[in-house]
Amino acid sequence: MTLESDAELRRVLEYDTIAVVGCSSTPGKDAHDVPKYLLDHGYDVIPVNPFADEIFGREVYDSLADVRDGVDVVDVFRPSDEVAGIVDQALDREDVQVVWTQLGIRDEDAAQKAEDAGIEVVQDRCIKVEHGRLA
Repeated sequence: MTLESDAELRRVLEYDTIAVVGCSSTPGKDAHDVPKYLLDHGYDVIPVNPFADEIFGREVYDSLADVRDGVDVVDVFRPSDEVAGIVDQALDREDVQVVWTQLGIRDEDAAQKAEDAGIEVVQDRCIKVEHGRLA
């Protein structure tokens, strides 16, 4: 079941390490400003973008599969039709606890697949908005 209650979202926001798939190097884009907000609020943000080498002074990985560090939450800034592939990469890891898709991003089948494998899911919500509202 997709997490929706304030209590569930607060619990998710207690995780420390967030891999941002689709992180942008362009200030002013949500995919840049949201992870920057998370970084500024103490989260360990791991940028994932095959077209950038460095974002926020941090190494950028081409895919979730390439991330060497542990990941608690996968925050998705990619179109809905790419969510299934990202979930598959999350399932190949043993560390991902939550897949979070940003506003307007939703894939019910991928969400169910993640949940069936024990990964919690938040869909179609902005992690920055929820953090600002609940933290």
